[in-house]
Amino acid sequence: MVHYARLTGLGKISTGMVCVLALILLTLSGIGYRILAFRLQLVFDSPITLPVPLRALPTEIGNWTGKDVPVTETVQRVAAADDFLNRLYINKATDQWTNVYVAYSARPRNMQGHRPQVCYVAAGWIHDGTEHTKVISKSGRDVPCLLHRFHWPAPDHQEKVVLNFYIVNGQTTRDERVFTNIGWRTPNISGDPARYVTQVQISSVLENSVRTAAKDMTDFILDFLPDKNGEVRAMKYSNTAGGVLR
Repeated sequence: MVHYARLTGLGKISTGMVCVLALILLTLSGIGYRILAFRLQLVFDSPITLPVPLRALPTEIGNWTGKDVPVTETVQRVAAADDFLNRLYINKATDQWTNVYVAYSARPRNMQGHRPQVCYVAAGWIHDGTEHTKVISKSGRDVPCLLHRFHWPAPDHQEKVVLNFYIVNGQTTRDERVFTNIGWRTPNISGDPARYVTQVQISSVLENSVRTAAKDMTDFILDFLPDKNGEVRAMKYSNTAGGVLR
């Protein structure tokens, strides 16, 4: 009986120890998970920077002279871009003006859904239509684009034309589906700036204004983004004060 009682007691102690160890392991696993999740969140929240920031895009491009336009923190938070440029350019030869908005994201899934047809309508504009078109840059590059037309409700009958295209890993496209498949939804944990989507929106009241600006500025914009080989041409000639060194 004594021998059996001792065995029974040992059995109870062993079961208790197993429970304690299991509890410790679960606690440690939970702590480890929270630490890992915290570190991953830091990675997700930290911007992936370009070798040359977009703000260094020249303020003088041909006859165009640009001035930065502030963007509210709310808009920045919704856009969730790693870098952006919002600049008003005026053509001193023709008095044309355009607003140039460039949003770079090395987390392509953040760019999904940020389309003029959605964002402008959400801001109160009425969408009149969208057409497929293209512009030819100064270097002769064919750039496929979307041309959107909007107007503001009465009594203010203001109109706006928005020329929109994307740059995906150095290649221009007007098709958002290029970067919306499941392969683009994985996080960019390595922080590779050459795995990206950039949205370009050039807007004004006249179609000729946005087309002229796109022709004159697209090559410069592409210089500031990694090409298909991951190289950034602007590193050879730009500074960070909105000018060029060449």
